[in-house]
Amino acid sequence: MSTGPRTPRHDSALGKQVAEFCRKHVPATADKPNFPSSPLWAAVAKAGTSLWLDTGDIDAAKTLWTREFKALTTNNTLLNKEVQKGIYDELVPDAAALVRGIAKDLDEQGIVLEIGFILNAVHGLKLVRTFGADVSVELHTALANDTEASYQYGKRFAAISPDRFIVKVPLTPAGIFAARRLVKDGIRVNFTLGFSARQNFLIGVGARATWVNVFMGRINAFVADNKLGDGKNAGEKATIASQKVLGELGSQGITVKQIGASMRSGQQVQDLVGLDVFTIPTAAAKEFVTRNPPLADIRNHMGEDPPVTWGPGADAKGDKLDVFWQIDDTFRNAMAELAKANLDTMTGADLMAFLQARGVGDLFPMFTADEQKKVGAEGKIPVHATWKDKVRAGKASWDGILTAAALASFTQDQTALDERIQRLL
Repeated sequence: MSTGPRTPRHDSALGKQVAEFCRKHVPATADKPNFPSSPLWAAVAKAGTSLWLDTGDIDAAKTLWTREFKALTTNNTLLNKEVQKGIYDELVPDAAALVRGIAKDLDEQGIVLEIGFILNAVHGLKLVRTFGADVSVELHTALANDTEASYQYGKRFAAISPDRFIVKVPLTPAGIFAARRLVKDGIRVNFTLGFSARQNFLIGVGARATWVNVFMGRINAFVADNKLGDGKNAGEKATIASQKVLGELGSQGITVKQIGASMRSGQQVQDLVGLDVFTIPTAAAKEFVTRNPPLADIRNHMGEDPPVTWGPGADAKGDKLDVFWQIDDTFRNAMAELAKANLDTMTGADLMAFLQARGVGDLFPMFTADEQKKVGAEGKIPVHATWKDKVRAGKASWDGILTAAALASFTQDQTALDERIQRLL
């Protein structure tokens, strides 16, 4: 039944009955959602950008949703916010009874993971039914370094809502190959926790994911919080550069769309019109609507290259701060070789060795136990002084560190969600 004690297969009895449980809990209705149209959002869409809302809060989304929006994205943090409201407390015992009755070999940790999956799927289905939209649902953080488990749970998400669920896979070496398998099975993948053009270049070559992300707001916060500059345009510059390199892959027959994530303001929305996809937090969407720029000012900005101003004490070149948008020949050569490799036989460990041997192993930093604790303790925005020497030595990179910090942050929120489940058991 399982690939391991905590990994029920997608075609197992548990997988099938859990899927049915989720669908019964959120039944489909004959009535189609009816929302107004917006000339402002229509102008953005006409300029080439698909509109998604970045929230799991149904009430908040309803105040902003128009016919121009196509999808919603959730993640471990957003799902935890909804679960902590207590809206699924009565569902947990029923889900636990189902799981325990079928999967008698699952330990308590496996049961909690399974219930977390159910809550994610049920909430995702509520969003699907409410808005008639696609919804990105994210894997449990405990699966991030397990290719087989990520694949199995990704398949299970897709089976619950084949036409509407998009599976979010986090940026790890194992995730590359889980996503690759899911895409080969015809499942749409939103590859998350990306911060640079080169990371998304790798994802495009290795996983051929449907969408990739740049968390632009966190890049700007990293620059500003560490007093490396004013924090303007670094994330935007990285996002535009990433879409450009994906265009290069498109000419090779690899189609991957760029998502602008971690948007912080209505101004960013206007400045990045023409990006493949916006996933917009409700605060930024509200600000854009309030600004209500003239429709004549809504135009495609993808041919631009936003300037980044560094602070007087920043050594942008020495500290490799341009890694978010710069792709050098060494990395391009590595990707050219990777494209020729037999990726279907590679593992995450193989990929790390491959990158290391070609001088780009800094993309996935190797942390000691103490360093990993520091990553978690510093939160979403790494402290420049902590990692400067490691980056200068070529043992880490700012995009790789920000990805590790994002995963650590999501893990903390996932842990809070799991703890609530455990209390309800």
